[in-house]
Amino acid sequence: MTNPRVPFVLADQRPKLAPPDGKPLIVHFVVNVESWPFDSPPPRKILTGPHGVETLPDVPNFSWAEYGLRAGMPRLFKIARERNLPTSAFLNAGAIDDYPSVAQAIKDAGWEVVGHGLKQKSVQGDEDEAALLKLCLDKIEAFYGKRPRGWLGPGLRETNDTPDILAAQGVDYICDWVLDDLPHWMTTKHGPVICMPYTLELNDSPMYAIQWQNSSDYYQRYKDTVATFEKEFDNNPRILTIATHPHLIGVPHRIGYLEKLVDELLARDDTIFMTGSQIADWFIAADKAAR
Repeated sequence: MTNPRVPFVLADQRPKLAPPDGKPLIVHFVVNVESWPFDSPPPRKILTGPHGVETLPDVPNFSWAEYGLRAGMPRLFKIARERNLPTSAFLNAGAIDDYPSVAQAIKDAGWEVVGHGLKQKSVQGDEDEAALLKLCLDKIEAFYGKRPRGWLGPGLRETNDTPDILAAQGVDYICDWVLDDLPHWMTTKHGPVICMPYTLELNDSPMYAIQWQNSSDYYQRYKDTVATFEKEFDNNPRILTIATHPHLIGVPHRIGYLEKLVDELLARDDTIFMTGSQIADWFIAADKAAR
């Protein structure tokens, strides 16, 4: 089976889209805010158990994640606040109850909130996925006063039904399908939704939690990516997603590279920072005009 949701097209054969405000480099600044259950195996580990024996509670790995919420989030809030950055919080809905001060700070900052599951656990293991997804979206709407327009599954995982369920719940864009540097239209049983670019290559989770890259490599990968994008601007704009997790990029030896990256991007005259919904609205209008 080929891609069942997003029709295949070569990137250089897509219709030309007018860049927002004439700026072809669109930056999506994302902070993943996750709640890791204390009584379950963690989704990722920084430290394996002695002699390979894994036990619960897993204090060191739980603490690794919670350090990000306690100490990393204030650093990320500060970066966004001081630079007035449009920011998308990809939020486990369970964090509203588990970490209410973090949830409130996101509300106070005016960040866009994107659905990201209930806890940091794949939706594939849930007996009633439709009920779970509705619960997540309802919970976010109740706290923030606005239903999420976007979704990223925990671990980017889906079932065969996930896009259909999300479309039925009014979600406009889904970030799980990391297959282009521009949005596409995704087919669902309830009409098209936007396949929104996200990133795996420029993501602190695979880079630091799986590949064990040096602290400075995050910054260098972005620099190299922008250098390639610059050669492609005549063909179409490009979306640069800055994907962050507070327990990874928010540690003292890495946060400075994020600050340096953001400041260099802000200094460019061909760059615009946008939230997920702003990108979605731009794409809808630009794609309509291009057809």
